[in-house]
Amino acid sequence: MVTTIQYWKVGNLHMNIVIIKGNLVRDPELKSSQSGNMVAKFTVAVARMKKEDPADFLNCVAFGKTAETIANNLVKGNPILIEGHIQTGSYDNKEGKKVYTTDIIVNRFEFIQSKNSGQGTADNSNTKDYGADMTVVDDGDIPFN
Repeated sequence: MVTTIQYWKVGNLHMNIVIIKGNLVRDPELKSSQSGNMVAKFTVAVARMKKEDPADFLNCVAFGKTAETIANNLVKGNPILIEGHIQTGSYDNKEGKKVYTTDIIVNRFEFIQSKNSGQGTADNSNTKDYGADMTVVDDGDIPFN
């Protein structure tokens, strides 16, 4: 499983791009915002390089059709590949304490077929293109795992 954080500076522009591959920790939570836009929140467990290290649990947020597609097609345990960016924020909780948040905002994603499904490798015929430029991969295609 790969977690990549890349920051590029092009002129005065800084880029924040994150690519993760992991498994959903729980079913995605789909809600409608006050403006009517769909929002899906979910957590992805991403394994670290060394198997003895614990996984990272990353909060993710998707919007619009992407949110609906994720919420309607993925459940706890499903693998997913996400390209997005890190967004930080804060809010005051009920006790008046400031809570800081770090989320991955999903720009694109790809369904990944689990190795445990019995087919061994990813089958592109079972995936749909939702505007993502990513290709389906299995663990064998990713270096350093």
